[in-house]
Amino acid sequence: SSKVKIPNICCFTVSLRSVRSCSYHYKLILFILHILFIYLSIYYTLYLIPVICTNSVNPDTIFANNEMNLGDIEIYGFDYDYTLAFYSSQLHTLIFNIARDILITEHRYPEGLREYEYIPNFAVRGLHYDVQKALLMKIDAFHYIQLGTVYRGLHPVPDEEVIAMYEGSHVPLEIMSDFYGKSSHGHTMKQYMDIFSLPEMTLLSCVNDFFMRHNIDYEPVHLYKDVKEAIGDVHVKGIMYRAVEADIEKYICYGEQSHAVLKKLSENGKKMFLITNSPFDFVDRGMNYIVGKDWRDLFDVVIVQADKPGFFNDRRKPFRRVTDKGVLLWDRIHRLEKGQIYKQGNLYEFLRLTGWRGSKVLYFGDHIYSDLADLTLKHGWRTGAIIPELRKEIKIMNTEQYVHLMTWLQALTGLIEHMQVYRDPASQAVVQEWIKERETMRSQTKDIFNAQFGSLFRTYHNPTYFSRRLSRFADIYMASISCLLNYDFQHTFFPRRTPLQHESTFWPEQSPVATMNISSEPHRTKADSD
Repeated sequence: SSKVKIPNICCFTVSLRSVRSCSYHYKLILFILHILFIYLSIYYTLYLIPVICTNSVNPDTIFANNEMNLGDIEIYGFDYDYTLAFYSSQLHTLIFNIARDILITEHRYPEGLREYEYIPNFAVRGLHYDVQKALLMKIDAFHYIQLGTVYRGLHPVPDEEVIAMYEGSHVPLEIMSDFYGKSSHGHTMKQYMDIFSLPEMTLLSCVNDFFMRHNIDYEPVHLYKDVKEAIGDVHVKGIMYRAVEADIEKYICYGEQSHAVLKKLSENGKKMFLITNSPFDFVDRGMNYIVGKDWRDLFDVVIVQADKPGFFNDRRKPFRRVTDKGVLLWDRIHRLEKGQIYKQGNLYEFLRLTGWRGSKVLYFGDHIYSDLADLTLKHGWRTGAIIPELRKEIKIMNTEQYVHLMTWLQALTGLIEHMQVYRDPASQAVVQEWIKERETMRSQTKDIFNAQFGSLFRTYHNPTYFSRRLSRFADIYMASISCLLNYDFQHTFFPRRTPLQHESTFWPEQSPVATMNISSEPHRTKADSD
């Protein structure tokens, strides 16, 4: 038996008792709906839910937004962080603690901030931060705020207050983040798209919380910039890199899976390259741990400190060769040689020197904007997004609890859709009960993934803004690069044909509710005819 609360069948009984004064026709309608709902209860419980549970999604699947045949791919490119190298959650704690201490020691923030520790399950990727209002929130693909997911500090903002601040729940295009998710050129929102941003969002929320708890007047814009600078210092000053290099086993995980993928590609004669923003010493230490000291033999080209996404757009920066000791050479680069390390450069020079153009190249990265957007829009490369959170979300979706919630939610939505045309008080009373039930269940489905912000991919029934960008810029996406091990190199990835809204009546994969032959004409009472 499921612990999930199912739609309230009792509301039918209440309605039937309250319509003694109504016409026989209305009583008959409600009685039929009552019987129908009982039928649906039996159908979903005894047939549909067990079928769904036995057809669970494999978390190691590669999912396609756009059809792609691996047989056409000759060259494979990779980012490093969270693509070849996966990090433990302890790295986020490290980044949070160092940045918090930088705020205190270098930016003169209150010592009381040391009481805050990193909260691993507070934020999710893809959230927007309103720099001027100091609000962290989730926005859907249509620029609407998901009410209930707006946070000031560590506490939710009431829906009424959010609606008053934004004059509704829609966020105009001009204040949204720019193409790369940044708050620049008048855009007042920043979108956090990479996994390294989780400590930054948490630190912003903690500092906001501290100031509000102590009634300290502060400028949100200054706070945002200071936190951004502190987080940047953790990377730019090499603090994080040195910490990881000093205890590589503590921070890097799943190395053997990345090694297996690279080995398989090499054995099948595929060319490979690496383009990363990380410095050589850091990458070298990590790849030695993941692959071994001969890791450079696997790659035809290795580029470090590339400065993506600028690397894909700026034609001015030339490549520089880096020696094993980290010395930068000044000679002009006429070709990119295997076994050598190159710094900076730009994609246009990369294309000229390698000739690797168009759809024969597949590049993998975890940052949808910095890694994938320009490659697919401007250069025609095929792109693969690495979404580590996908594995956890799929496992949740495969649970009986989630399946129960979603099947009942779909059934209830269908009943509301068809019942709403009846405008008499008795029918509307039933509809209002169902609407309340639906809102409760929608909140439950959100909380299953993350109590504050819900799923990375959905805002209730709509895709998130993150999902919209993922589907636009990534041909395929997966939980980790190791998912490639499940496919041969002639495999074609086909996107599922998702019916458009106007196509839905022609698709058989619907619940009985969606195909119920209930008249869309509202019932006309005697009062209407008069």
